[in-house]
Amino acid sequence: MQAKIDDFRPGYHARPKNNGTKQLFDNPILEALSRTHIMVPISMWLVSSVVLMWYAFTYTDMSNSAIGGLFVGGFFIFTLFEYILHRFLYHLEPKTPQRAKIQYTFHGVHHEYPKDKTRLAMPPALAIFMWLAFFGFFFLIMGEASYAFFPGFLVGYSGYLAIHFIVHAYAPPKNFFKWLWINHSIHHYKNEDSNYGVSSPLWDHIFGTYQK
Repeated sequence: MQAKIDDFRPGYHARPKNNGTKQLFDNPILEALSRTHIMVPISMWLVSSVVLMWYAFTYTDMSNSAIGGLFVGGFFIFTLFEYILHRFLYHLEPKTPQRAKIQYTFHGVHHEYPKDKTRLAMPPALAIFMWLAFFGFFFLIMGEASYAFFPGFLVGYSGYLAIHFIVHAYAPPKNFFKWLWINHSIHHYKNEDSNYGVSSPLWDHIFGTYQK
């Protein structure tokens, strides 16, 4: 089943549905690979973060303070990456049928079916490829520092995945997550051109895309 250009016109998202799901691919294998349980990617990233940090402490010449600083830096940089990815790729303006298909497959289907728990995270097959690509990129520019920086990036991503799942899968909680739940709900149900930050509204405030 192919996404149609009419599904997503420029600046428009289909009306959110409170339940259900949508088939994206005719091929059953591809369709299955487009879905995941949220704990699969979270577990993958946290385990790989632990392994990389162990390597950083055990086999590199970096001091403990340097490793800690790089970890925090990776975590902070992820929050910016999350904002940029969400705003400029996931909300790519679908000016052509090809761009409409990409936008809908990557993110539009999530806006149409925001409570589909199987599509609240990047599926593992694609995520593994992205893991390798990002680690290779960081290693190319940072060398052994990537063994401490990338775990922070991955922990930031894991936190984003957990928060994103909580705000979509559960009713507003009576704790800290209620604030994040409201923040992300504004993006989905009030103004899709605002509140791109899921784990934090920091960059929305900085770039002027925050809305109460």
